[in-house]
Amino acid sequence: MINSSLKELAAALAARKISSVELTTLFLDRIEKLNPTLNAFVTLDRAKALASARVADTKVGAGGTALTGIPLAHKDIFCTAGWRTACGSKMLANFVSPYDAHVVERFNNAGMVLLGKCNMDEFAMGSSNETSHFGPVKNPWDITCVPGGSSGGSAAAVAARLAPAATGTDTGGSIRQPAALCGLTGLKPTYGVVSRYGMIAFASSLDQAGPMAKSAEDCALLLSAMAGFDPRDSTSLERPAEDYSRDLEKPLAGLKIGLPREFFGAGMDDAVRAAVEAALAEYRKLGATTVEVGLPNSNLSVPAYYVIAPAEASSNLSRFDGVRYGHRAADYGDLNDMYAKSRAQGFGDEVKRRILIGTYVLSHGYYDAYYLKAQKIRRLIAADFAAAFKDCDVIMGPTTPSPAFKFGAKAADPVQMYLSDIYTIAVNLAGLPGMSIPCGFDNGLPVGLQLIAPWFGEARMLGVAHQYQQVSDWHRRLPAGLEI
Repeated sequence: MINSSLKELAAALAARKISSVELTTLFLDRIEKLNPTLNAFVTLDRAKALASARVADTKVGAGGTALTGIPLAHKDIFCTAGWRTACGSKMLANFVSPYDAHVVERFNNAGMVLLGKCNMDEFAMGSSNETSHFGPVKNPWDITCVPGGSSGGSAAAVAARLAPAATGTDTGGSIRQPAALCGLTGLKPTYGVVSRYGMIAFASSLDQAGPMAKSAEDCALLLSAMAGFDPRDSTSLERPAEDYSRDLEKPLAGLKIGLPREFFGAGMDDAVRAAVEAALAEYRKLGATTVEVGLPNSNLSVPAYYVIAPAEASSNLSRFDGVRYGHRAADYGDLNDMYAKSRAQGFGDEVKRRILIGTYVLSHGYYDAYYLKAQKIRRLIAADFAAAFKDCDVIMGPTTPSPAFKFGAKAADPVQMYLSDIYTIAVNLAGLPGMSIPCGFDNGLPVGLQLIAPWFGEARMLGVAHQYQQVSDWHRRLPAGLEI
């Protein structure tokens, strides 16, 4: 059961071969056994999970959905009523949300069962899941390596089969990068397709929620449930509901794959290059053709991102002042002293670094020089993608320049850490949909292939990924020792 697809789990539940309570118990038992090593989950409640499963069992086959009764894990950035929502930070370590995020509501309405909340980089700021107040998450493929971030807990949970699927958020690659490093399928939708209501904000113009699962087929089912207009989110797009599974069986004959010359230059690990080239060869066998395209401003995506994202973060995180909720210093002299001490104690080093950078680039005299210029570069990057999609249907390349790295390898050099997202950041700046699928291994560690589609091209992109997964088994591989 632990390696079954969501469709297979739904069929087993519908046929009464297993109950939701039994399935939920199976995963809770695996969490109890493996989570002390992996640290993928930070909040669990067996009683609540089993109570939800019992309710789901009454609905399976009688008014339920294709996802009813299937367990799910949420990244701890989504507010969940009655559950702690800490966002990987001491600042919110005791915060119990009084309401559900829109994404949580959608999955609750679909009848899915919440297993628990997954560890993450503090306030989603990180590429390795080393910045969490609750300690680092271990990569199930090699526990001496990082799982990627910021959705590292969600990625590790699905990779170790502690959950059939999980939610994540992607601001600069935080779904796709950990999906690549943990051997999963992870999808970042077009900006605005999934509501950000109840998702604790990092960088509001970049953040987007998405699914993380074993396969493109699973992600299609999950995205169909979580996408939809939400009037509570001013950036939510009012569009007709979509069935994101509709193109899964569409043949690839005639498909044009764009290969950005900027993605295949220096800096990519040789084994990553070989795995990506082998995947592209499979696509050619399936009837697709490849063409070279240019994204001339993509080399500016990292510096532009690390101006825009910290600027928005410095504004969003100003609400955590120790007054209304969150951590408050025990001893202080006056109001300003309370603000200063509460924030100094509540935030970790990486969050403080980004707040300082963001405040600096928004300050008088530097706004035009940095923030405004970064926004202009953002427009150029989006225009590059629009031009490239005139010559191709989907863009492909590596998700990350290397496989998972050792803990501490980049902790002392923030710039090197930021470059882990060099292939993913441009997608967020342009608001495009993108995903990562497993395409091979490098010394026993997974390698990810990134797919990028035009705006609102998720269904076709999922179909392109699914066709590859019909002729490969990388997404079915399980870390050694976790077959129990």
